[in-house]
Amino acid sequence: MLGMALAAIDGTIVSTTVPQIVGDLGGFSVFSWLFSGYLLAVTVSLPVYGKLSDTFGRKPVLIAGIVLFLFGSVLCAAAWNMAALIAFRVVQGLGGGALQGTVQTIAADLYPLKERPKIQAKLSTVWATSAVAGPVIGGLFAVYADWRWIFLINLPIGALALWLVVRHLHEPARTRRAAGAPRPRIDWAGALAVFATGTLLLTALVQGGVAWPWFSAPSLGLLAGSVVLGALTVVIERRAAEPVIPGWVWRRRTIASVNLALGAMGLLMVAPTVFLPTYAQSVLGLGPIAAGFVLSVMTLSWPVSAAFSNRVYNRIGFRRTAIIGMSCALLILLAFPLLPYPGEPWQPALIMLLLGAALGLFQLPLIVGVQSTVGWAERGTTTASVLFCRQVGQSVGAALFGAVANGILASRLAAAPVPGLPGDLDAISHALDDPGRLSAAATDHLRRAVDAAVDHVYLGAAGAAALALLVLVFVAPRRFPVLTEESGNDAPAP
Repeated sequence: MLGMALAAIDGTIVSTTVPQIVGDLGGFSVFSWLFSGYLLAVTVSLPVYGKLSDTFGRKPVLIAGIVLFLFGSVLCAAAWNMAALIAFRVVQGLGGGALQGTVQTIAADLYPLKERPKIQAKLSTVWATSAVAGPVIGGLFAVYADWRWIFLINLPIGALALWLVVRHLHEPARTRRAAGAPRPRIDWAGALAVFATGTLLLTALVQGGVAWPWFSAPSLGLLAGSVVLGALTVVIERRAAEPVIPGWVWRRRTIASVNLALGAMGLLMVAPTVFLPTYAQSVLGLGPIAAGFVLSVMTLSWPVSAAFSNRVYNRIGFRRTAIIGMSCALLILLAFPLLPYPGEPWQPALIMLLLGAALGLFQLPLIVGVQSTVGWAERGTTTASVLFCRQVGQSVGAALFGAVANGILASRLAAAPVPGLPGDLDAISHALDDPGRLSAAATDHLRRAVDAAVDHVYLGAAGAAALALLVLVFVAPRRFPVLTEESGNDAPAP
């Protein structure tokens, strides 16, 4: 949980100190890469760490991840300009990829099926606590200390986590390699190909429509390059003796359906995590901290729902429980555009509280279920593939829904009562922060334009929820082929 806390608190604590970082180092035009670079590194390294943990064990991978994350934190604290800080954030992300995937895998290794919901719910509370504590801690450092402390605070937490892991994490005994048997091979060519493909694709998705237009040379070049490298990755992985992303990840119906369903969940999560804070500030007129708490209520109901999900899936199965959770999420997302304008803060907060409960009922049964269908030697790769698809879904959702929001804003602002109004979400947020610059009619028009844009994003998120439901209904097997656990036996259960 302490290792997971390093990755969980990172995003929220950094976001609150961006003004201070930019004021000290400059680089306002590229500061978004503080987050994009970290996200890229986490996402593309997940499959590699999953395969390494299956080959050499979870403990060495987790230790390496913690050490790399702490090393990146020290470098970030010593950064002398924005370019250096972005590069060091990538180093941090490479450690964060090991933390996210390996901790989830270890939880499945150490706890039997009946106890996994409880430990997964406890891991969820780490994210919930970080969502609330991160902005507060970051704000305190920004006001009373220096932004560099947001990275240095990782050192005592990480040191304690490292000591506990080294001393107390004892992995189950593994079957020794027979004399003369070939040593495990590391598919370095496949790892490099996966890393390069993911980097090009995610860079195109994250920066397209932001740093350059979608149909510009950089976007088209990155997308074309990712397609070529993707094809090359498939060829390399088919020939590799120990591929980083083995073909069985997609050939097995259960794993493939969970990958697709959680990818769709990553897509819909963009609506609350990216656009709800803008809605709360621009439409409801809340401050940044209050807007953050409107979102954070989702992280309160999520672990509670996840903790009780085992009482549901033990009765009706993993697939049916996930279908119920996503069906509720679909209805909740469709309810958001029905909120009155401008409305009260408790209304979107209630929506987020219910959405967290629905997604807790959806995600945890799928993760626990898919981990229970594979043995120790395949669990790291399986878990990493699920998390990888969820991360890619979030990146695709950010690009897709960002284009939707900006398109709606452009159409609404074309009929604005006054000329010269800003034309994208960020510029509108800054304009509404200084109401004296705009007339009452122009301010109201901007607020209504943001309201319409976010409503359409939530409708798109509802479409992603419907896609997840279709996958569960038509692709996922009716019953997950859970393996027995007696004496570590990995044979299929009757």
